[in-house]
Amino acid sequence: MEIFELDHLFEAVQLQKIFPDGKTFVDCTPKKDLEEIATQYENQKANPGFDLKEFVLQHFELPHIPDSGFAGSESKTITEHIESLWTVLTRKPDTQKGSLIPLPYSYIVPGGRFGEIYYWDSYFTMLGLRASGRIDMIENMVNNFSHLIDTIGFIPNGNRTYYTGRSQPPFFSLMVRLLSEEKGKKVLINYLPQLEKEYNFWMVGSEILKEENIAAFHVVQMPDGELLNRYWDKNDTPRPESYREDVELALQSKQNSSILYRHLRAGAESGWDYSSRWFADGRSFDTIHTTDIVPVDLNCLLWHLEKTIAEACELNKEDKKVEQYKLLAEKRKAAIQKYCWNDAQGFYVDYDFVNGKQKHSLTLGGVTPLFFKIATDEQAKRVAVLVKEKLLKPGGVVTTLETTGQQWDAPNGWAPLQWMTVKGLENYDLNDLAKEIALCWIKLNDDVYKRTGKLMEKYNVVDTELEAGGGEYEGQDGFGWTNGVLLALIKKYGIPELKVN
Repeated sequence: MEIFELDHLFEAVQLQKIFPDGKTFVDCTPKKDLEEIATQYENQKANPGFDLKEFVLQHFELPHIPDSGFAGSESKTITEHIESLWTVLTRKPDTQKGSLIPLPYSYIVPGGRFGEIYYWDSYFTMLGLRASGRIDMIENMVNNFSHLIDTIGFIPNGNRTYYTGRSQPPFFSLMVRLLSEEKGKKVLINYLPQLEKEYNFWMVGSEILKEENIAAFHVVQMPDGELLNRYWDKNDTPRPESYREDVELALQSKQNSSILYRHLRAGAESGWDYSSRWFADGRSFDTIHTTDIVPVDLNCLLWHLEKTIAEACELNKEDKKVEQYKLLAEKRKAAIQKYCWNDAQGFYVDYDFVNGKQKHSLTLGGVTPLFFKIATDEQAKRVAVLVKEKLLKPGGVVTTLETTGQQWDAPNGWAPLQWMTVKGLENYDLNDLAKEIALCWIKLNDDVYKRTGKLMEKYNVVDTELEAGGGEYEGQDGFGWTNGVLLALIKKYGIPELKVN
């Protein structure tokens, strides 16, 4: 039994906002058997003077969220601070404790409220670990993800039991490649079984698709029979860690609540939780329709997974599989170009397969084909024009052009998207723009560090004097992927002393 299965007690704690952050309760550790706690709650809740918060504190141990160790000092440069943070953000191998899924090796957490490993965060954290020479930790984290694939069948959103209905953007193949660049090609063979298991997870249901049933789980059959992917979650209930927020949104939405909840969960799987990118009207949260969308970046990631498996099979002399996965990658690449390239805009967009048309919003998801070298030279140049004209702001590139109050919209910028944009442009020798974005981002990070002593989860790239906002929780300090991307960019571009125009 899990805390989020406590029915009446769980609902009361979350809806009455006993803790400001809904994640707190599901991260607690019960002090006794949960069924016994539930029985005591039912017996006591009607008593005069019953105090729900006091009851919870009596029966549960609160998660430890460090309130020190993250802040820097005037005596440390930003790079020295990041190097010292690796120790602060390291977690040792776990034992089962509450909702935490134990992992066999040490790992890096993002920081703040995020005291567990997160899937796609970890790749960008690894970029900094490589810059720090911490290849041992990279290997530990790849081994932890392999362990999750072998024991759960896929890599969940994070190592918490309430995350096991969904994954996150599939960066495992990039992690394996990163490790192979440090330790040799044999690494690809070593992790081939896990790479294939991850691929099978994302492709479950592809064999049952037909004209009258074009989507199942994560797989979508496109109009001309191609197979592409979407975000999806096996559950259609409120997210335990954001129960109150989901229930309240359902009350104002015209959508069926179970459909809405799955869209919300799929949005969380995307990592972009949340963004106008997933909204039917481009503005209103209650129109979220994530599972109706074929995202360009997800499919680029799965193309990379297919290519990586093909190369690993070639090294392992599995010739039939080499041809199989090469063909899958070729078909996916062609489908990405067909359904996600908008020639009128000169940019890559997502595809709404339910309505049979492209989404027209410009988002940084559209630079992913450059990051993976899927775009042609001409397409890359056209993408760069729009990045320069519309998405580049004083502090870096903005996530979308919409200001909705969601954290994955304007005016916010995020480290992973800066990295993918910079590297994508570099792939096509669009180096001046790549350098400009990198220096804008480095300077913003350094300015905020000098002002606050912190490295943040996200940044306001439009008004660099203001802190980033939006979303379901306060801005977090730490911060794993910010540290990783920043260290990797500084290693190449340095820290600008003067304001970048």
